[in-house]
Amino acid sequence: MDQETFKNRTKALGVSVIRLVREVKPSIESSVILRQVIRSSTSVGANYRAACRSRSAAEKIAKLSIVLEEADETMYWLEVGAEVEIFETMAIDHLYRECNEVVAMTVASLKTLRANHPQKNVVREEIRDWSDED
Repeated sequence: MDQETFKNRTKALGVSVIRLVREVKPSIESSVILRQVIRSSTSVGANYRAACRSRSAAEKIAKLSIVLEEADETMYWLEVGAEVEIFETMAIDHLYRECNEVVAMTVASLKTLRANHPQKNVVREEIRDWSDED
């Protein structure tokens, strides 16, 4: 997948989550979950854009690591929202799958970057293949 397509896809994820949140009945508990899922889902696209403008492989790895964390966090908040019945499971299925695909593609990119740009200053940590979890 090319960079522009992935930029659009990660932005669309945030937009879709915002649209989902607009449909939820406000409550004390939903406000916390909704704020978190909006924050994490929009951060995916914002950090991917920042990764595209990175000045070094180390900077790109750092930004893509944030993309990975935020996509996984979005999945967490979607799960919590479904479990406490803020979201209907069917309403979030496509968003959850999209987050999972973003995670898988980001993990693949990080593995490639780390293999092609070994640097002493970059923390070399094992990346768990998040795409195998369901």
